[in-house]
Amino acid sequence: MKGNSRRIWLARAAAGGAALALDMMRLRDALAADAVEEGVSRVRGDVHVNDKPAQRGMEVGPGDVVTTGRDAELVVVVGRDAFLVRADSRIELSGDAKRQLLSSLRVVSGALLSVFGPGREKSIRTATAAIGIRGTGVYVEIEGSRTYVCTCYGESQLVPVDDPSRAETVRTAHHDQPRYIYAKGMPRMIEKAPVINHTDAELVLLESLVGRKVPFDPKSYP
Repeated sequence: MKGNSRRIWLARAAAGGAALALDMMRLRDALAADAVEEGVSRVRGDVHVNDKPAQRGMEVGPGDVVTTGRDAELVVVVGRDAFLVRADSRIELSGDAKRQLLSSLRVVSGALLSVFGPGREKSIRTATAAIGIRGTGVYVEIEGSRTYVCTCYGESQLVPVDDPSRAETVRTAHHDQPRYIYAKGMPRMIEKAPVINHTDAELVLLESLVGRKVPFDPKSYP
């Protein structure tokens, strides 16, 4: 094979190999998407969805309200997002119910651990905070008149409802910048907080339910 012909053949072979690799990646992603089992994954204790007792496999989506009783817990998958709802919580889901596209959640009481897939921006709202999210792991807990927010990894925008001008953008790799967000009348609307009441193991579980892995090495953080 002459030099020019060989170079052309090698270039075509490389292009064909790259196309095959891309096709395989797309196939893998499609299979992973199909493998995601949406709906209620785990129920413990007194848990209701729209006043009906939650059961494994029950579909949950925009327009639904999740409530948990004392010592109860719910793990649920909605689209490419997964959630762990703590005890004594009320979570309201919003979005396009017809297309099952979640856009926001309102944490009225209790606590919520969430992992969100990349793509469309979503939000979590409380009485004191509006949290903008895209492809992020985040833990939110209501503490009286303040909201606790830990951006476990990724990026979020933290906006005090009573003073949006004090908004703060947080970028973290591993629980680096937890925050308290307060109601009007406090000297500081947002202040630093410790890491509380959620674990890496829970994040690993949630991401696994939607075919992903956490973007850090859990073995590096005992």
